[in-house]
Amino acid sequence: MRRHRIMGLLGALALATATLAAAGPASAADPAAGAAAAAPRPATTPPAEFGTDWHDPLTAAPPVARPATRACEVTLAEAQFRDYTPYRGSYTPPTGCGSGSWAAVVLRLDGKVKGRQYDRLGHLSVGGVEIFHTSTPEPSPDGIAWSVEKDVTHYRDTLTRPQPVEMLIGNVVNDTYTGVIDVKVTLTFYAAGPRTPAPATPDRVLPLTGPTLTVPRNTERLLAEVYATGSGGGCEEYWYMTVPDAAPYSCKAADGPYREVQVSVDGRLAGLAAPFPTVWTGGWSNPFLWYVTPGPRAFDVQPVRFDLTPYAAALDDGLPHRVEVRVAGVPAGQSGWNAPANLLLWQDGAREVVTGALTRHEEGAPEGSSRWTPAAPGAEHRLDTEGGHRLTVAGYVDTSHGRISTTVTRTVRSTSVHRWTEGEDKDALDATWTDEETVTRGTNATRTRRTYTMDGETTLGAGDRLRTVLSLGDRADTATLRGGREVSRTRLDDQYTGDASYTANVPREQRHAVGTTTARYRLLGPGAPGGCYDRTVATAQGTVTVDRRRC
Repeated sequence: MRRHRIMGLLGALALATATLAAAGPASAADPAAGAAAAAPRPATTPPAEFGTDWHDPLTAAPPVARPATRACEVTLAEAQFRDYTPYRGSYTPPTGCGSGSWAAVVLRLDGKVKGRQYDRLGHLSVGGVEIFHTSTPEPSPDGIAWSVEKDVTHYRDTLTRPQPVEMLIGNVVNDTYTGVIDVKVTLTFYAAGPRTPAPATPDRVLPLTGPTLTVPRNTERLLAEVYATGSGGGCEEYWYMTVPDAAPYSCKAADGPYREVQVSVDGRLAGLAAPFPTVWTGGWSNPFLWYVTPGPRAFDVQPVRFDLTPYAAALDDGLPHRVEVRVAGVPAGQSGWNAPANLLLWQDGAREVVTGALTRHEEGAPEGSSRWTPAAPGAEHRLDTEGGHRLTVAGYVDTSHGRISTTVTRTVRSTSVHRWTEGEDKDALDATWTDEETVTRGTNATRTRRTYTMDGETTLGAGDRLRTVLSLGDRADTATLRGGREVSRTRLDDQYTGDASYTANVPREQRHAVGTTTARYRLLGPGAPGGCYDRTVATAQGTVTVDRRRC
């Protein structure tokens, strides 16, 4: 997490969490740093500042829907992570809830950690298929527990047979960083029934683990999912704040901060997407923002999906093909991105071979510019960045149920303004990413507009008082059309705001850390419980002050 002077303070801050005292009033304007210690308050009343314990982490997102049918639980992994040694085990599907045709399969991670520790990244694979990507919260000295749920029903093909399991949450434990990450991961299978039939899921799930792969010759639909994350503690963890080489800033990228996730088939661009700007639970120099309410997607890293169906006929020839993932914009030779991927395949059970053709490939010229305005004496440097790209691909397959044509059009754009002072005592970003996709399959179409936002500022002021004010947004609007007529629409709006500060470079008991956060998750449409879900969680100094549900 050491990105520049402000980021460099984070390591020292991790040492402080064991003995923070309670003192001083909390307010958005940042209280005075030298208030006297106060007695512990009841849990329902926020303390004047952070102490040695706080509320267990939670999100405002809805729980995974679980049908009211017979359930069978299987332990997938149980481990204590102290280093970078992966957990390896085996998985056997349950026998009491049906044989592969389940109404739902829900993954649940239960974790606990105490002491001093950074946030850590984790992943879990079954049979080589990546099914879960996550990050951990930073603990209190007294210890925290948290849980994450994910619907993994679409991995049915992988889960129908015994498989090897591998999980890793890379960690470092020593005399300074004492937190051992203790986790248990389970799968709960829900039996299908007359009122809860098994949903349609991919017939095959293939991990992209080698340079080439061969797909079944009767594949008629094809998706790729990529768990793309900038991570690893280097500058690509903060890729959205990198600057061209000429600008005086501690994180460089020759072409600036524009990034784009791309999938190619045999060297030809087949799909593009905007990466989600995940902020991990130590992000923006200030873990006090994230102790209770993480940023969007931090605990459940969602894969980017690409519809590659126009390429199905080309891949159905029985020969090996190169399907590759890259992140455009990353400087050559620079690490920092993790992008494990899977292919999801649907097959035509009535044909051994499906034929067809790729009929259209139109790629717009990539657009991108970063303009650096040097700082006048006593003023701020400024970097204005714009970027975008558009791709349309189309093809058809001749199946046992007729010819099906698929057209995929995707357009990504981003704009950002990055401002910083000499020495980076002030560092601010205001950025927006949009990702618009239309998939037309026969007479049906799905239109999705995704918008990600980040607006924040970190300052290191008088008396080494560090303050971060930040807002994050994750929005999506998806419409389904049949014969040109809209038949359903889903709207997601996941918002986070936070304001936290502490005094750096002083003994632990004098840090006087305070912070307020608000997370609101709204979901409208068929994907929401009852068609509407709206929950707000607010915190102050690690205490939950609001937990309100609407709808």
